[in-house]
Amino acid sequence: MTDAQWEVFSYQGVIGAAVLYFIAMLAYFFELASLRSAARLTAQEQEQHEQAAGGSTQALVATPRRTEVAARLGLVLTVFAVVVHLVALVARGLAANPNRVPWGNMYEFTISGTFVVALIFVLATLRTDIEWLGPLVTTFVVAALMAAFLGLDDAVLPLPDALNSPWLVIHVVSAVISTGAFTIGALLSGLYLAKERSTSTTGYLARVPEPKVLDRLSYRMHAFGFPVWTFAVLITGPIWAHQAWGAYWNWDPKEVWAFITWVVYAAYLHARATAGWRGRNAAILALVGAATLWFNFIGINFFSSSSQHSYAEGAAPETSVVVGLAGPVEAAEEVGVVVGADHARA
Repeated sequence: MTDAQWEVFSYQGVIGAAVLYFIAMLAYFFELASLRSAARLTAQEQEQHEQAAGGSTQALVATPRRTEVAARLGLVLTVFAVVVHLVALVARGLAANPNRVPWGNMYEFTISGTFVVALIFVLATLRTDIEWLGPLVTTFVVAALMAAFLGLDDAVLPLPDALNSPWLVIHVVSAVISTGAFTIGALLSGLYLAKERSTSTTGYLARVPEPKVLDRLSYRMHAFGFPVWTFAVLITGPIWAHQAWGAYWNWDPKEVWAFITWVVYAAYLHARATAGWRGRNAAILALVGAATLWFNFIGINFFSSSSQHSYAEGAAPETSVVVGLAGPVEAAEEVGVVVGADHARA
């Protein structure tokens, strides 16, 4: 396959994964609708139904059965979506000339970050019962993939010199993993605040565990993500900066905001360990950390013109560079991908 074909295949994979995530989201929402319908039956209504059915409860069992099938279908579809998502990421890397990791711009980081969010959710379900988080995770991933495809899309380009380093793999892998963990933790913290104020006995929040369980799960996610983020921000990031720009610290806006994010999450974990912060205060601080995290990822690229990380905007090089990289048969395809307003995609 040519580079242009790999790029189109990657787009097809992202679209296919987004469709699977969307269908999984619908399955989760159908499960919630079934649970709500089942909860509306009072004990008296159930007794009357049994009498009318001659003592049989077959009709009542149908609703829980549909609910169980919908929940399993949502999880299975999410697993398949994660696999397709991974294939799309690999294809994105193979579309570059030379082949590289798919983390050269905001679009690629977004599709990588959403993959990690979904993967962490799937792996976490193997250790604990958090399938109830499925509606939020799939909704977040679908929305992020749509935003990436419609607003952040860039052509596959060779890496600039600052990114052409083995430290790119080490630094970005750790940053993506911690971003995924922090995002899941933020969802759990948001659920804690909603659950704490809710008195509903039906609907989604009724299925969510007690606030103390949400608080504990959120803490575990943040406790996992923080050392990885520390490794990315305070170890591999400075090493990479020194290799690329000759200094370990350059007061770059992204460096500063990455450190701010580190301080917020350090305060979150420190407050829990020493001051005994639990529940509402901890959840609010965790959400503040998530806000700084995502502002660093998205906001800096739009509001700062001085960042040395401006390559994340994916500015296209001159056409002659790409033509020089392509063979005589593939040159026209490559030019169409790079300079076309709407480059080839499925």
